[in-house]
Amino acid sequence: MTSSTDTEITLGTGKLLFLFFFLVGICSLFFALGYSLGRKSDTGIITASAASTPQTSTSATKPAGGDSPQQPPMSFYKSVEQKEASTELTESATKTAPADALATGVSQPAPNTPEAAAPATGGYFVQVAAVSKQDDAEALVDALKKKQYPAFVASGSGTDKLFRVQLGPFADVKDAETQRTRLISDGYNPILKK
Repeated sequence: MTSSTDTEITLGTGKLLFLFFFLVGICSLFFALGYSLGRKSDTGIITASAASTPQTSTSATKPAGGDSPQQPPMSFYKSVEQKEASTELTESATKTAPADALATGVSQPAPNTPEAAAPATGGYFVQVAAVSKQDDAEALVDALKKKQYPAFVASGSGTDKLFRVQLGPFADVKDAETQRTRLISDGYNPILKK
């Protein structure tokens, strides 16, 4: 029979240090490459937004070339705001809103009035998003109102500074669940709150 011998490979301290620093060098090279590419793409966004800011001049001349200024990059909620509401929802809302107001004798508050911004507490709410910028929250509320959702912005508590975009209040959990399902079909990820 043939005997098999196992061989053991050992690396000295010098070879292990060389291998370690070689791997650290490769990792730092890729980090530096990614960092520089990220900085270049970030400055492209900054220069585009700086170029789109209006500059005041004393003369009333048109810009050379007649090009319109570039738009600053939009946030996610600003782009959602620009999507059009479906015509079915708009038509049915315009047909039923005046009839409902006449039947109940109560007119709905205007969107910018304090009554619309601070609905009654209690009941069930459907939260669409919690964002840190009030402009994003208001843009999302406007987009949801165009789609006939009863949306409003709930300010954050003292511990956090988030603006919560919510629908409601709903007296029945089934009504809130119906709105939540409708939001999911429109591409949102809402949660139900009491």
